[in-house]
Amino acid sequence: MPASPSEVIGNATLYLGDCKDILPELGLVDAVVTDPPYGIGESAGKNKSRSKLAPAKDYGNKDWDCKKIDETLIEKIRQISKYQILFGGNYYKLPPTSCWFIWDKMNGKSDFADFEMAWTNLKSSCRKIDWLWSGMLRREPEKRFHPTQKPLGVMEWCINQLPKCETILDPFMGSGTTGVACMNLGKEFIGIEKDPEYFDIACKRISDAERQGSLFVQQKQKPEQVELPLAV
Repeated sequence: MPASPSEVIGNATLYLGDCKDILPELGLVDAVVTDPPYGIGESAGKNKSRSKLAPAKDYGNKDWDCKKIDETLIEKIRQISKYQILFGGNYYKLPPTSCWFIWDKMNGKSDFADFEMAWTNLKSSCRKIDWLWSGMLRREPEKRFHPTQKPLGVMEWCINQLPKCETILDPFMGSGTTGVACMNLGKEFIGIEKDPEYFDIACKRISDAERQGSLFVQQKQKPEQVELPLAV
């Protein structure tokens, strides 16, 4: 029997824990859309020294990105899902693919990479999205909670590239951007995060997105008063 979820928010089921313990207990999902640790030390306070244009946010010194995740987790992710979109797939041993997703961050002068790559198993050509994400300069006024957080618009774009999928899993949920994207797009979401601080942030963001979506549906369904013509 699957482990009991820590939170259920609308169509989102969220687990606080290590995905290596939770993944074996989950059933099949339509797709995994995730950004696993690459082992490049982004959790260790690197961001605060990055920007040359303005002071950068200090996300603290943590160890979740001190090493790559075990390759067996990548295999498990692929076994339980029909489709996969894996940011940082170039750091892992994955089959050749015709369809990489390229996110051009348009980030100017910094030591961040100019773009990021997501490995996919989609039967398509490579796809690219331009989305400014450079310090305080961002395409959308979006608050940043996590040092490797992806823009919401980029994650929505990724999900929209998938063939028909209803259930999306992110086993490295972080601050919950994939979950927010799923709420916005009307998808079921399963998220796993082992850091309690980020888990709480993800719950808050997904809850806010789910509530806004419910309000939007209610407004669309609100009955309108119709005046009948007077009888002649």
